[in-house]
Amino acid sequence: MNLFDRAVAWADPIIGLRRAQARKALAYYEATQPGRMRKNRVGNPSPNQLTSMSGKQLRDHARYLERNHDLTRGALRTMVNNIVGPNGIGIEPQPKRMDGSIHEEYAAGLREITRQWRRRPEVTHKMHAAQMERMICYSWIRDGECFEQKVIGQAPGLLHGSALPFSLEVLEADFVPLDYTDTSRSIRQGIQVNAWGRPINYVVYKGDPREGMTWLSPGDLKFVPAGNVIHVSTLDRLHQDRGVSEFASVLTRIEDLKDYEESERIAAKVAASLTAYVRRAAPSEAGYTGPMEDPKTGEALARELFMEPGMILEGLAPGEDIGLIDSNRPNPNLVSWRAGQLRAYAAGLGASYSSISRDYNGTYSALRQELVEQWVHYAVLTDDFIGMHSQPVHSTIVQVSHLSGLLPIPKDVKPGTEDECLFIGQSMPWIDPLKEAQAWLSLVQAGFASEVEVIRRRGGNPRDVLDQVSEFRNETAKRALMFNSNAATKTAGLSPTDPPAVAEE
Repeated sequence: MNLFDRAVAWADPIIGLRRAQARKALAYYEATQPGRMRKNRVGNPSPNQLTSMSGKQLRDHARYLERNHDLTRGALRTMVNNIVGPNGIGIEPQPKRMDGSIHEEYAAGLREITRQWRRRPEVTHKMHAAQMERMICYSWIRDGECFEQKVIGQAPGLLHGSALPFSLEVLEADFVPLDYTDTSRSIRQGIQVNAWGRPINYVVYKGDPREGMTWLSPGDLKFVPAGNVIHVSTLDRLHQDRGVSEFASVLTRIEDLKDYEESERIAAKVAASLTAYVRRAAPSEAGYTGPMEDPKTGEALARELFMEPGMILEGLAPGEDIGLIDSNRPNPNLVSWRAGQLRAYAAGLGASYSSISRDYNGTYSALRQELVEQWVHYAVLTDDFIGMHSQPVHSTIVQVSHLSGLLPIPKDVKPGTEDECLFIGQSMPWIDPLKEAQAWLSLVQAGFASEVEVIRRRGGNPRDVLDQVSEFRNETAKRALMFNSNAATKTAGLSPTDPPAVAEE
């Protein structure tokens, strides 16, 4: 109470109580008050309840749109290409010595093992590493989650794709039953957790549950320890166990847009079927005075009028003219309305509007601003993908290499740094290559970035670039050639056209 209310309550407690009650009645958010034009959203289910009720339906709906809608398929491809890219997530091992320097010999061994493993990293041998990562990312964005089982060592019928005894079994979300819950064993939606909510085991089908023709039984399930499972998922809320599709909040809008575009296409087809009619004025209005019916049979007289481009119609009787049915198609407002819907669709999905709509109209500043703001969203998703997939996979490669004896960890490697590495995602495209190159050059010269990072940002492999440059320099030296791309050209004070002197034998 303020001072005045206290004085009123002291003078008249009844009036003071009424004033206090009135103040409490006015203390509310206007947005929470339902009205004739506004509904009150009062439901507050837990995130796991929401996933149990709608997770599978959202997943199936997103898969349907992927199969049958061009915009949805294009949006998925755009996001995957900007998160994973054509070469996958780049890995640069950086194990440390005791003095903090990088252990080059051990890092080189890890790079070679990783290079060979990435040729056939999964159990089916159908995909290389970059393709597998794109498929995992594809399922993650579309379905909301994807599972990977780490198969280490010998397994019946399994042939690893490299000398490293480690492969991945990539599983869609359907392999972990969403409706499998057993509270007595702390199993929620196919995941067994401990008292703190950390996964202990995953309940996984032994085969694809969608292909069986009989009822599934508990014998068709197996428990896989959480340490052998990688769960890539989209978690919108705390305490959530299963992922939800990224399309959950935009499905209604994209369905409306799909239906509207189909309606416009049908209307355009109808409009393309040109329809004409013969209009006759009434006889009382000095119109058509000819016979309307056959005097013998009493049936309407048949008229056949043929139309072709450039023709002159002469078969009309006095009082007749030709009319056309106008369908008002195409709709002149379709493009602007569709663009507005696609902008909202792109915002909800987290993708770039210009990439989804293929609309690149606008000034350079506008396109650059969109690219800068949008690239943060792709970078966040890339960081999530690296944390959920790339980092656990690299750590497992290091551990299995050591335990199998393929590449033991050297004794002079600082404990805990053997699996440290630099993960490089996709770089922002260069709109003006000259300006971008000059910016990176300034950063490298100032010591704010490394040459390795620049090469990785451009999608290259630093070791491969060094090998190519070294081989090219040696070849040009043998042929007595020198280019201004070589720093030695400027150091020697030579012009690109002046070859170095060759000593006579």
